Amino acid sequence: MANKLMVSTSPHIHRRENTASIMRQVTFALIPAGIGGVWIFGLRALFIILTGIVSAVIFEWLIQKARGVKVTVLDTSAILSGLLLSYNLPPAVPLWLVAVGSFVAIAIAKQAFGGLGRNIFNPALVGRAFLLAAWPAYMAAFAKPFDVIAGATPLALLKEGKIAELAQLDLSYQDLFLGLRGGCIGEVCILALLIGAGYLLLRRIISYHAPLAFILVVGLFSWVFGQDGFFGGDFIFAVLSGGLVLGAFFMATDYVTTPLTTKGRFIFGLGCGLITFVIRKWGGYPEGVSYSILIMNAVVPLIDRYIRPKRFI
Repeated sequence: MANKLMVSTSPHIHRRENTASIMRQVTFALIPAGIGGVWIFGLRALFIILTGIVSAVIFEWLIQKARGVKVTVLDTSAILSGLLLSYNLPPAVPLWLVAVGSFVAIAIAKQAFGGLGRNIFNPALVGRAFLLAAWPAYMAAFAKPFDVIAGATPLALLKEGKIAELAQLDLSYQDLFLGLRGGCIGEVCILALLIGAGYLLLRRIISYHAPLAFILVVGLFSWVFGQDGFFGGDFIFAVLSGGLVLGAFFMATDYVTTPLTTKGRFIFGLGCGLITFVIRKWGGYPEGVSYSILIMNAVVPLIDRYIRPKRFI
């Protein structure tokens, strides 16, 4: 009777990764994009990143203390939320605005729902959406690369029909890939984002289903319904010039707010891509990545309900 049969509930297969280790690895994967943002926009971008992280950690600690629950700031989730929020902000915003966004992300989008694992929407994107609605002028204060002078993003110029001004920028695909354009701090350097995404894919922290569907749909529809008529769009420009890569790999892959199954994640990515294109093409904003992910976050329970893994009998 030395060997006893141990009966326990599922899951029976375990991995070494836990919540804290996964959050740390995603944070680590985002470091290259942060370095790229600071290199392109200067130390101002670093102050925004640090403000986002520190304020998010402080708000999480204070709220959990006030709620009388276990303080979990060491799981790195607050750091990740603050980091992602700051990456989604222009490099010319005031620091107090960053702190307000962190408060909304942590207090309303996360802790009001019960904390990590219970939130319906991506906290960083809720913070960004709030700031965009409350202070749109600040959120449009983009900067030119290696400068602090405000300048419109390529997507904004295209949206406003300022083709001549866009042509004057003389942006090559290489410029867009390296981040030599206006935009948010963490979204501009595609090379840095792909380095981090590649690390997460190799470590199997994220799956490729949602990002692939997201990017393919935006590229396809941007090509088909382009500025020059059917099949006249520049799909490479559409993929490289906005926050698509950041959103696809680092926010449309969030464990809590995305579907559980691979098929569900693919559907999630398709929906994000379609909504992003619709907002870019016909909406009031030049970019739609954030809103598309938030809208699809609300659809996740429905996807999980109807897209279920097969039961083995």
